[in-house]
Amino acid sequence: MAPRLQLERAAWRWVESVRPEDVTAENIETAYRVLLEGCKRGACRRNCKGNPNCLVGIGEHIWLGEIDENTFHNIDDPNSERRSKNTFVGLTNLGATCYVNTFLQVWFHNLEMRQAIYLCQNSRAEEFAVEDDTGNFNNHSNDYEPQEICEHLQYLFALLQNSNRRYIDPSGLVKALGLDTGQQQDAQEFSKLFLSLLEDTLSKQKNPNVQNIIQQQFCGQFAYITVCNHCGRESQLLSRFYELELNIQGHKQLSDCVTEFLKEEKLEGDNRYFCENCQSKQNATREIRLLNLPHTLNFQLMRFVFDRQTGHKKKLNTYIGFPEILDMGPFLEKKDEKCVYELNAVLIHRGVSAYSGHYIAHLRDGRTNDWYKFNDEEIEKMEGKKLQLGSEEDIEPSKSQTRKPKCIKGYHSSRNAYMLVYKRQVEEVSHSEPNVQVPDFLQRLVDRDNRKFEEWCHEMAEMRKQSVDKGKAKHEEVKEIYELLPAFEFIPLEWLRKWLDDSTVTKPIDNSKFSCCHGKLHPDKIEDVKRISQKAADIFFNRYGGGPRLDNSSLCRECVVERCRVLRLKNQLNEDYKVISNMVKISNNSNQGYWIGKASLRSWRQLALEQLEEEDDELKHTNGKPNGESISVLDAGGKYKKDDNDDENLNFNEDILCSHGGLCTSENERKLVSNEVWNRLKTYFPKAPEFPARQESCPKCKTLERECEESEALNKMIANDQKMALLNLFQDKNRPSLQKWPTETDHLYIVSLFFVEEWRKFIRRPGRCTPVSSVANGALLCPHGGLMFTYESMSKETVAVLWPSEWEIINRFFLVDQTIKLSRNYRQTSTRYLCLECREGLLFQQQRDLREYTQATVYIRKIVDNTKIMKDAAPELNVSGSEAEDEREVKIGDNDPDFNQINNGAKRQKLSVPSSGSCTLSSSFISHQKQGIRRSTRHRKVRGEKALIVSANQTLKELKIQIMHAFSVAPFDQNLSVDGRCLTEDSATLGSLGVVPESVIFLKADEPIADYSAMDDVLQGKSFSFCD
Repeated sequence: MAPRLQLERAAWRWVESVRPEDVTAENIETAYRVLLEGCKRGACRRNCKGNPNCLVGIGEHIWLGEIDENTFHNIDDPNSERRSKNTFVGLTNLGATCYVNTFLQVWFHNLEMRQAIYLCQNSRAEEFAVEDDTGNFNNHSNDYEPQEICEHLQYLFALLQNSNRRYIDPSGLVKALGLDTGQQQDAQEFSKLFLSLLEDTLSKQKNPNVQNIIQQQFCGQFAYITVCNHCGRESQLLSRFYELELNIQGHKQLSDCVTEFLKEEKLEGDNRYFCENCQSKQNATREIRLLNLPHTLNFQLMRFVFDRQTGHKKKLNTYIGFPEILDMGPFLEKKDEKCVYELNAVLIHRGVSAYSGHYIAHLRDGRTNDWYKFNDEEIEKMEGKKLQLGSEEDIEPSKSQTRKPKCIKGYHSSRNAYMLVYKRQVEEVSHSEPNVQVPDFLQRLVDRDNRKFEEWCHEMAEMRKQSVDKGKAKHEEVKEIYELLPAFEFIPLEWLRKWLDDSTVTKPIDNSKFSCCHGKLHPDKIEDVKRISQKAADIFFNRYGGGPRLDNSSLCRECVVERCRVLRLKNQLNEDYKVISNMVKISNNSNQGYWIGKASLRSWRQLALEQLEEEDDELKHTNGKPNGESISVLDAGGKYKKDDNDDENLNFNEDILCSHGGLCTSENERKLVSNEVWNRLKTYFPKAPEFPARQESCPKCKTLERECEESEALNKMIANDQKMALLNLFQDKNRPSLQKWPTETDHLYIVSLFFVEEWRKFIRRPGRCTPVSSVANGALLCPHGGLMFTYESMSKETVAVLWPSEWEIINRFFLVDQTIKLSRNYRQTSTRYLCLECREGLLFQQQRDLREYTQATVYIRKIVDNTKIMKDAAPELNVSGSEAEDEREVKIGDNDPDFNQINNGAKRQKLSVPSSGSCTLSSSFISHQKQGIRRSTRHRKVRGEKALIVSANQTLKELKIQIMHAFSVAPFDQNLSVDGRCLTEDSATLGSLGVVPESVIFLKADEPIADYSAMDDVLQGKSFSFCD
C-alpha cells in the first residue's frame, strides 16, 4: 500500500478539476477512501493508517493461529518459588545485606551451634505455637514476631531447615540488630560483634550446653611468651581468641601466614621490655604459642588494610593458597598433639575495592560432603569444574593482576577469600554429623508458614488458570469476529487495538470524537477509523455498547464540499502570493496606493489561510512557520500576534492603527503599495482598515510626539545644569574620604549611593531616563532614626560622601528627606546617633544567614598534579558598580565585620523613591541583609570547577555524594578543604563546618590503588554497631 501522505493526496486530487457545487457521490467516496482495496495478511508489515479497509497489523496476529497459554498472563509459576528436594534455603538480600546472609548460612551449617540455638528457652514461641483441636493457634490472629536476638535466630534457623520456600526474608533479625539495609558494613567487624553479642545473650540461659556453645565452638587459647635477653627470665600472658587474624602481604600460602603470626619478635630500642627480674628495661624476644585450638577454627585473612598514603582502606587482591585438610599440629606448643582440620567454608568478597563489592559463601554440607555456593537467594551445587573454592568465574582479572597459580589436588587458591572456616576432625571413625531436629514448638511455627506459602501458591495458580481461561475465550471471540470484519461500518482503530490487547479492559465504543459539526464522520478522521461489517458491528455494540454508529450514510457531503472550496482557494492563494510578492518588490514612488503595516504584509498569507480554515478547527495543516524563525503566529479567529509574549492579537493592517483609531505616525512600520496589490489583498480581508496614500497621520499622536520632544529637550537642559554644578560628583573626582579626613573642612555629608547611581544614569541618558527628584537617605537609617554603621565601617560601597558645597547644591536641586552630617570630632555623627540595638541585630542577622541557607551555590574546584592549596587560594572578591562599571573589579581590604553585607554583596539594592521624598528602612535593609551572605556578584569559574546547589543543614557526606556524581570520584577518595581548612567530619553539617554560599571547596582526589570499577553494592561506612 502507498504511504499515508500519498493516499491523502490521491483522495483529494479531484478538487483541481471539480468545483464545489459539482461534487458527486463518487468524489465523496474517494475523499473518504472507501474505494481502496483491503490489505491481505502478510502483505504489509504494519497497518496502513491511510486505508480504512486495511485490518492487518492491529494486533490480530497474536490471536490467529496457535497460541501459547503463557501469553494469557504475566504471573510467574508459583512453583518456581518452591524449595526443590534435597536443596538448601536461601536468604533475601535486603539491599546491601549480602555480608549478613553469608555469615548466617555459615552459622546455620554449624550443626552444634544450630542445636544449641534450638535449645534456647523461648516461652513466647512455645505459648504462641499451642494449637487447638482444629489445628489453629489458640488466641493468635497475627504472625509470630520474635523479639530477642536468640528468638530471631531460632526462627530463622528453623525456616532455613524445614521451610518450603526457596528463600526466606531475614528482615526481622536485621531490624533487631539495627543494621542499615542500604549501607554495606565491614563483614569481619560484623562477625566479631555478632558473636560477642550472641555469647553475652546465651550466657543468660540455664542450659550449660547453651551457655558455653560460642566458647566451645570458636574459642581457643594462645600465650604471649616474652624472654629477657639479659637474665633469660620467661614471662607468659594467656589470651583467648575466636579467630586468627593473618597478614597476607608477601605470602602465597596459608601456612606461611600462620608461621608469620607465630614468629619471634625482637623488642629493642624504644620498644624494650621491662624485666621484673632485672628491674629495668632490657632487650627481649616475644612470640605467640598456640595452646588450645577450638572445634571450629576461623582464619580472618586481612585483605582490607589501611593505606597511610591515601588515608583509606584498600583491598589486597593477592592469591592465597589453602588446603582442604590442614594439620595444625606443627604449630601447637605441644608438637606431638594431633590436630587436623577439614575445610568447611570459604567466605568471599567479590570486588576489588574495600568499600564496595558483593559477599558470597562456599559451604560444605557435613552430611554429604558436597560443596554449595550461597549467593543470597540463589544456591548452586559446586561439582566438577565448578568446584573451585574461593574463586568466582564471572570475575575477569585485569591485565595488571597476576594469573591464578596452579594448585595440586586438595589445594585451592583465591584472591577474594577473606575468611576460611575449618572444622576439627574427630578421632572416632564411626563418628557422624549430629542429626539436628527442629523443636516441636518451632516446627509448628514453620508448618504454619508453610501452609501460608501453599495457600499463596494455590492462589497464584488459580489466578493463572483464570487468566488462561479468559484468554482462551477471547481467542475464540477474535477468531470468530475477525473473519466478519471487512465491510461498511466505521469503528475506531484505537478501540480495535485495545479489544485485541487482552491486557487492557475493553471500554464502550466512542465515535463522538470522530464526528464533524454536522454529526457525521469527519473526512480528516478517516485515518483513525476502520471499516467493518454490519454483523461484526452489531456484535461489538451489543457486547460493549457505545456510539454513535457510523455507516456509509455518515459520509459528510458538506465537509467534502467545504474542503474542496478551501483547497481550491489555497491554490489561488499561492498564485496571488507569488504575484503580490513580486509587485511589492517594485518601489512605489507615486502618491497613489495604500498604506499597509509591514508586519501584516509579512504574514498576510498565513492570516488568509487561517480565515479559510477557521470554520474547521481540526484541519491538519501547519501554519508555515519555519523552524527556528520568530514569525507571526495566527489564532483561529483570523488574528495574528508578533510573538507569544505579545498581549494583543491584531487583525490584518491593524498594526498601523494608533490608539485613537487613526494612522500611526511612524512611517518605519508601514509600506505604501499599489492599488492592484491592495485590491488583491482586499479580497481576502474585506474588513481590514483602509488608509489611502494621502491620508494624514493621527493629529493627536502628532501632538503627543511634539510634547515628548519638548520634554526631552527640557530633561537635557536639566541634566546639563546639574552636571555642570556637580561635575566632580558625576566624574567621581576629588572625592572626600572618611579614612583620610580632608583638612579643609570639619563636616561632610552622606547620601545613598543608589541615589548617585540613578542620578548619573539620568545625566548620561536624559532622553531615556526619568529625572531624579529626591534623595532617599531614610534607607540608611534604622526604624528609630539612628545609624546602623559606625564611623569606621562607612565606605564608598555604602554611601557617597559629599563636600558641604555639594550638599548645598543637592538641597537646591532635589528634595531631601533626611540630612546626615558627619563631624571630624570624636568620629561620630553630629546629626544622628548610633543605634546599638539595630546594629547588633544587623550583625546577628549576618552571622545567622551565613549558617542558615537553602539552595545556595558552592563551587568545587578539582586540584590535579599535587597542586598545593594555600589558605589564601580563595577567589578574589569583586563587586559591581553602575551599569557602565559592571566589569570593574574592586579589591576589598577592610576586614571590619560591618562590611560583610557589603563586601559579599551582590548587585546593590535599588531603593524605590516615593514622590513624597520619604523612604522606609525595613524592606531595603532586609534585602541588604539577605544579600549579605553572598561573596561576589559574579563568580569567575576556572577549569576543573563545577557549581553545586547545597543547603546549610546538609551533611558533608551528602556533599561528597554530590561530588561523586559530578566528578566520578568516590567519597572515600575525596580530600576536601575550604579556606585552608580540611573538611573531614562526614556527619557534620556544612553550616557548622563554615561552608557559606559562593564558597570555593578544593577537591584533591586520591588515585585508586586498584581497579575501582566493581562497585557492586553501595557505599559503606567505616564502622557500625548493633542497636539493642
